[in-house]
Amino acid sequence: MTLTQSLLIIALLIALSAFFSLAEITLAASRRLRLRQMADEGDPRAEKVLRVQEQPGHYFTVVQIGLNAVAILGGVVGEGSLSPYFAVLFEKWLSPEASASAAFLCSFVIIIAVFLVFADLFPKRLGMSNPERLAVRMVGPMLLLITTFKPLVWFFTRCTDLLFKLLGMPMARDDKITSADILAMTEAGAQAGVLAAREQQVIANVFELDTRLVSSVMTVRDNITWFLHDDPETVLRARIIAEPFSAYPVCDGDIDHVLGYVDAKDMFQRVLSGQPLAFDQGLPLHKALVIPDRLSLTEVLEQFQQAHEDFAIIVNEYSLVVGVITLNDVMSTVMGDLVSTPDEEQIVQRDENSWLIDGVTPIQDVQRALQIDEMPHAEEYETLAGFLMVMLRRVPKRTDNVSWGGYTFEVMDVDSYRIDQVMVTKGSGTAKAPAN
Repeated sequence: MTLTQSLLIIALLIALSAFFSLAEITLAASRRLRLRQMADEGDPRAEKVLRVQEQPGHYFTVVQIGLNAVAILGGVVGEGSLSPYFAVLFEKWLSPEASASAAFLCSFVIIIAVFLVFADLFPKRLGMSNPERLAVRMVGPMLLLITTFKPLVWFFTRCTDLLFKLLGMPMARDDKITSADILAMTEAGAQAGVLAAREQQVIANVFELDTRLVSSVMTVRDNITWFLHDDPETVLRARIIAEPFSAYPVCDGDIDHVLGYVDAKDMFQRVLSGQPLAFDQGLPLHKALVIPDRLSLTEVLEQFQQAHEDFAIIVNEYSLVVGVITLNDVMSTVMGDLVSTPDEEQIVQRDENSWLIDGVTPIQDVQRALQIDEMPHAEEYETLAGFLMVMLRRVPKRTDNVSWGGYTFEVMDVDSYRIDQVMVTKGSGTAKAPAN
């Protein structure tokens, strides 16, 4: 066999190996969502790829048969065709035995390098660039090869299946998509510029609704503006002017005996029409939706939907009122910075290494702002104030501080045991465990 013939055979073997490498990587890297979209748009080849992905055993068996057969043939042909020429060259400086060894080594290295670049690295990088488009082109020839080599495919597939069964490993690909998968995709999209950073954050906030309790968003008991059922009109007018809200609880004696709530729109309509603001003179009193304080925000949305309400009273296990929440509070959590105003900001960055944070800020927001992946004993609290209490094992006082994850959390202001402001400084102190 002449050198030209040998090189042509090597080139053919490289092309075959590149074909099998491309077939392997495109099937593995193809995204089912994209393939399903292509199938729905009328591409029957995408449907074939989806079926192969569900049971890829025969497909990969053909790939491995092809790759190994080509690799063996390439080594035999390459060594036999190139070694004599290298041996003649090396005999000018080396003994016949040494030149033969050196010629074999050079042939081996050259063949390996050529196959590695052109039959492995290049086709795999090409396949990763657009796997779905290439997979639908490869699936036809691969299905033909599966049919052609069916006896071999059947034998090797059965051997592999038996090994999987002996090891107790799953036989089929798990294609369940979790919330973590979706978040990872949106983060990748944001990094690639496909999604705006704020859009990606809105999607992440939606998935947080399941993990956030209602107490992390509600207006706490001390900040609730409420009316007594027998309050005169002058009191009602003064209170809604001083503290305008969309709804107000109406109570009998104290805040823990809620009779219902009054909608601010009803009050404004009566004022504009010259009607009196008094509950005993026709001011509508709506039945209040009462929910427990251990519900997640997702469950709160379900409660709002079922009751056709957008305002709820939150009570604890002792039936004491601990807060109120509106549909707008929940949606503000989802929209985040898109709807917040400077007056509402709970986290204010003073410079690149320090933040001033309200004590009632949900701990998830604190983690996001500080880029902290995990907090200690996270199941025991929901706010920054709760974190400080758990870490200190007492009610914090002004100037108390806790260090965690490379940050120092210092209490700046306390009002009647309520932590108003916390200064967070980056790069101060080491992790401090709670005392026992």
